[in-house]
Amino acid sequence: MMRLPFLLGAALLCPFSLTIHAETPAAPAEHTGHDHHATASAGRKMELIEGLTSDDFLRLGSKPNTVDVIIIAVFNDENYGMNFNGFAKGAAIYTIPKGWTVNVTYINPSPVPHSLIVIEKDELKKLQVAEPYFKGAAVPNHLKGLAYEKSSFSFVADEAGEFAFACGFPSHAMNGHWIALEISDEAKAPTIKLGAAEAKAASPTKSN
Repeated sequence: MMRLPFLLGAALLCPFSLTIHAETPAAPAEHTGHDHHATASAGRKMELIEGLTSDDFLRLGSKPNTVDVIIIAVFNDENYGMNFNGFAKGAAIYTIPKGWTVNVTYINPSPVPHSLIVIEKDELKKLQVAEPYFKGAAVPNHLKGLAYEKSSFSFVADEAGEFAFACGFPSHAMNGHWIALEISDEAKAPTIKLGAAEAKAASPTKSN
C-alpha cells in the first residue's frame, strides 16, 4: 500500500519534470547542464557578431535625427532560439522619436532561417505578414528568411504607435519571435529597454 505514494514522490523529484517546461532567462546568459533549449543556438557562425555588445544594439546615427539599430537573431537559447538580441515576446523595447530615420542592421548567425520586418503589434497574431508597416522596413524575402547572413534596411518612423520588430518567417512572430518598437510623439531621444533593466539612452555615434 506504500508503493503509490513512494512513486509519486519520486516522480516529483525527477529533474526532468522540473526542467522540461522551465523558461530560459531573458537576458543573454551562459547555459550549462542539461538545458532543454541547449541546441537552439548550435552551429552559429560567431564571426558574424564578433565584437558586438549590447551598446551596439542602439546608437545615435552620424546625421541628426537618425539612429542605428543592430538586431541579432538566435542571440542565445531564449524561446528555443526564436529571439532578437536575446529577448522574445516583447521583452525588449526600442523607443524612437517620431520622424527619426532608423537604420537597421540585421544579423542571423544561425543555420535556421529567420528574418526581420516592422509591423503593427496587432499583426503579430497573423500567420504571415506580406508587407512592412513602414516603407522599406524589412529585409528582402522576409517570408523565406535568411541564414548565416547580414542584411540592412532603413525607414522613417513617421507615425507614432506600438509596433514590433518581428520575424517574418511564417508563424515565428506568433510564437514569440518579436521585440517591441514604440514610435513616440513625446520622446526627445531614442532609448532601449532590455528585459527588467531600466531604459537606457542610445549609445554615442560609433566612430569609424
